[in-house]
Amino acid sequence: MLLLLRKLLKLLFNRIFYVVFAMLIQLGWIFVMVLKIAAFSRYVDIFIGIVGVLIVLWIVNKEINPSYKLAWTMLILSLPILGVTLYFLFGKSRIASIMDRQFVKRIEESSELMQDDPETVSGLWERDPSAAMQSHYISSASHFPVHQNTSAEYFQVGDDMFPVLVKELKQAKKYIFIEYFIINDGVMWQTILDILEQKAAEGVDVRLIYDGFGCLTTLPHKYYEELRKKGITCQVFNPFRPILNIIQNNRDHRKLCIIDGWVGFTGGINLSDEYINQKERFGHWKDTAIMLKGEAVWNMTVMFLHMWAVIGRTEEKIDYEVYLPHRNHQEQFMGNGFVQPFCDTPLDEEIVGENVYLNIINKARRYVYICTPYLIIDNEMMTALCLAAKNGVDVRIMTPGTPDKKLVFLLTQSYYRQLLENGVKIYEYQPGFLHAKTFVCDDEIAVVGTINLDYRSLYLHFEDGVWIYGNDVIWSMKEDFVQTLEDCHTVPLEFCKNRKIPVRIMQNVLRAFAPML
Repeated sequence: MLLLLRKLLKLLFNRIFYVVFAMLIQLGWIFVMVLKIAAFSRYVDIFIGIVGVLIVLWIVNKEINPSYKLAWTMLILSLPILGVTLYFLFGKSRIASIMDRQFVKRIEESSELMQDDPETVSGLWERDPSAAMQSHYISSASHFPVHQNTSAEYFQVGDDMFPVLVKELKQAKKYIFIEYFIINDGVMWQTILDILEQKAAEGVDVRLIYDGFGCLTTLPHKYYEELRKKGITCQVFNPFRPILNIIQNNRDHRKLCIIDGWVGFTGGINLSDEYINQKERFGHWKDTAIMLKGEAVWNMTVMFLHMWAVIGRTEEKIDYEVYLPHRNHQEQFMGNGFVQPFCDTPLDEEIVGENVYLNIINKARRYVYICTPYLIIDNEMMTALCLAAKNGVDVRIMTPGTPDKKLVFLLTQSYYRQLLENGVKIYEYQPGFLHAKTFVCDDEIAVVGTINLDYRSLYLHFEDGVWIYGNDVIWSMKEDFVQTLEDCHTVPLEFCKNRKIPVRIMQNVLRAFAPML
């Protein structure tokens, strides 16, 4: 009883409780008003039905994912008043359009400094035309070029990354740019914060971006003011407000740390103690990250500067050349292969993250090893994975054995049967929660970053990743996957066939509305 009371009090004093409560009141009030208006006259009811049909026709003809079309169509046609109300509330927002124009402006002003080096591109084409085509797509779609002269170090867990990150931060001389979805007080953040405060006092340009929703329950309200007092320039991406609007769906899920333009970190690891196993949540936390040193870090620097200018809504042109790495260091960066950091935005019609993954799967010859915490995929991804397995490619997917969100885990498992029946192998990580987002293919190509295999990452969030070809770090990623298989449970087809009927019904319902979750 005492434990239940504590949980209730914790809920009542949680900021997210009041936010959700306020949004539910708004939604309820709007829905009741629409119902009353519809009940007032049958002509209004007929009008709403006609509007619903017109919206469905418009949705069907839009160039969006078919799963989105199906989910909205089912909702609007089965419950016209609710469906039409929700669609008008969560349609394309004016704010998103403004943000899109600002991003386009920043991409255009930095375009001269973001061109592919002809010798690098030529070298990649000579070495592997298939890989060169994949790289060309990233360059043309995301506007971030491929690079050589970049070393890479892969971290199997956050525990290994953290001391290296601390070491590199302490060596900063000119600037530190940090952008994370989640920041939470604890050993990890306090250690980093002390360094940032010290560096700011030394005159280093320290800038920080955190996501308004990701840090809703982990940081105090207006925490950016505390950071500014410490000399750390801080901005909040899309501050979460209890107002019904689709823009609240667009979150900054990226994880970037750039030091002096020549050292860059990214991956699945947020700045919170569970990511380095200083605090236990859902068992052992298995996550991955990568550190780049060299030319390719320039892409990450420009990513951050774009986001910084867009959030700040500054009209001034950025002097990008000030941040070029060769101005800060004279070292000759060494590293074999090709490295291409890229980012994806939900504001355009290009699903860069998913297409990068699809290119890897479709062109695989021997194997594709995938780590993802969420496996909520559309028909295109399902088809690509199944076809690759049918063609004889060894397709293996690793997911968590311990969920962080039970409904999402149930939804993830709903995709197992079709994959298993077509020859894809699935493994669940048993010691705890798997949060890594990695692809490894044919000992030649890999991707590590923030992009999950779910609708939110692929369609709604700002994400980043690093495409890698021919770099020695790929072997480290493959070795990590193979070693981690020893801590996994192989999922048999019988597991899916023997699930209870109520579970299957719940999974079917969840899958129907997966794009809206």
